[in-house]
Amino acid sequence: MDLFAGVLPFLHVAEERSFRKAAERLGVTTAAVSKAVRKLEDDVGARLLERTSRQVALTPEGAEFLERAREAVAQVRAARETVAQAQRAPRGPLTVALPYILSPVVLPRLARLQARYPQLTLHVRLDDRFSRMVDEHIDVAIRVGALEDSSLVARRLLHTRWVTLASPAHLARYGTPQRPEELSRHPCLKFVDPRGLARDWVFRREPGGAPEVVRTRQALDVNHGPALLDLAAAGAGICQVLDFMLDERARDGRLVEVLADHAAEGPPVHALCIPGRQAVPRVQALLQLLSEELRPPGRT
Repeated sequence: MDLFAGVLPFLHVAEERSFRKAAERLGVTTAAVSKAVRKLEDDVGARLLERTSRQVALTPEGAEFLERAREAVAQVRAARETVAQAQRAPRGPLTVALPYILSPVVLPRLARLQARYPQLTLHVRLDDRFSRMVDEHIDVAIRVGALEDSSLVARRLLHTRWVTLASPAHLARYGTPQRPEELSRHPCLKFVDPRGLARDWVFRREPGGAPEVVRTRQALDVNHGPALLDLAAAGAGICQVLDFMLDERARDGRLVEVLADHAAEGPPVHALCIPGRQAVPRVQALLQLLSEELRPPGRT
């Protein structure tokens, strides 16, 4: 340890050709640097520097020692950085809570996160109720809708839009609605929330206008959001879902969007965590990945 304690002062003196400048770089006195170098020379049993009133020069032994010392210091610094980086890398358990409706969007991202950081252990909790984050040891909760608990740190992930869809067969039979009021002639497929209430549909009656609830004829209801797409694709009626739920059926024409000019903004999607937890590497890595990747189809 005493041997290495003099190495950095020697390196700085050799590079600066000055005890004073070396002392300034190290933030110590010139006398302290001189003492450390002298002690190093005593330990190695050779004079490493030639000192005069005007300059400092390396001896042959000093030149050889400098080359080896630089290699040693570089290796120590690399080792220190490796250890420090390992400590900053995401690792350990990460518990994420999310509603079922977001699972097709979020789960593939979680798989990529775990592949990127193999030392992470992910625990996923699918539940449509709001989790008690502290009591249930939840690191990150992803929620759709307005926020109620202002004590949590929130990061907005998505701005959503309501999309109204039907199959080509349905539209061939009932016609394509041009205004929201015309939905009264169509069988409509509704989502039932955990309270047992069917969700009202929202539109803008005029492009750019305020969102309004529009009364529609309910033909069928279901308590699983993705099932609405299945039913609509089967020709059972028209459904309204959030844009992040769109899948290949909306891209290949099996489902067609109607009333796009009257589409209303949907609820926001946030990632929530307990104050202070957002700086934990594993939580930070998840929030960054979701912020970068969790976007509805067609958005940038």
